[in-house]
Amino acid sequence: MIKEVSIDTEYIKLDQFLKYVNIVGSGGQAKLLIQDGQIKVNGEVTLQRGKKIKSGDKVEVSNGDIYVVK
Repeated sequence: MIKEVSIDTEYIKLDQFLKYVNIVGSGGQAKLLIQDGQIKVNGEVTLQRGKKIKSGDKVEVSNGDIYVVK
């Protein structure tokens, strides 16, 4: 399922983004999800919690959810 997400700033860090869209409930859960390689940004597995997510980026979760940042 593809969902569009708006952010109010120039970018948001990946772990904060995962909390923002309610994929996880805490930064610790975000860390584990990212370290397990279950998150792709623009089609590539990302292991960086602090990766900057900007408008136009696509974040994919291993459960099949896809988020497009506006």
